[in-house]
Amino acid sequence: MRVLGVDPGLTRCGVGVVEGVAGRPLTMIGVGVVRTPADADLGRRLVAVEQGIEQWLDEHRPEYVAVERVFSQHNVRTVMGTAQASAVAILCASRRGIPVALHTPSEVKAAVTGSGRADKAQVGAMVTRLLRLAAPPRPADAADALALAICHIWRAPAQNRLQQAVALHTRSVPKGHPA
Repeated sequence: MRVLGVDPGLTRCGVGVVEGVAGRPLTMIGVGVVRTPADADLGRRLVAVEQGIEQWLDEHRPEYVAVERVFSQHNVRTVMGTAQASAVAILCASRRGIPVALHTPSEVKAAVTGSGRADKAQVGAMVTRLLRLAAPPRPADAADALALAICHIWRAPAQNRLQQAVALHTRSVPKGHPA
């Protein structure tokens, strides 16, 4: 499974591609950051994020895209930019028919470090270890994108089994009958 992880942001949008399957060593295919100038107008910044993500999709041909789910923050301006960049990533993948999964920051931290409250340094250290890298990817947005891809590779098989079980159960319960 090849997954493009996207840590959305308007100034720095982390991107990372990981390949592998749960239970086996994973391989980093690529990692980077799509940057936009903070003084550019919003439309230009969103186009730059789109162009960057499209380039990563063209170059790496992922089977899935994992995007950090936007969560409520105290700084509304920051969360708006994050949400807008997230929507661009979802749109780019969906336009190509690539399935998109959203993972919360605490879900990603728990999957990669074992603790949903891990800090950025812990996430970077575990990404470095799991992907057998010489040093943590910089900036942290790049490491976070790889962590999103790792999380999806590890969680997708279980999520798929759950979805299949729910679908099977839904088909077997007669209409109007409580499930």
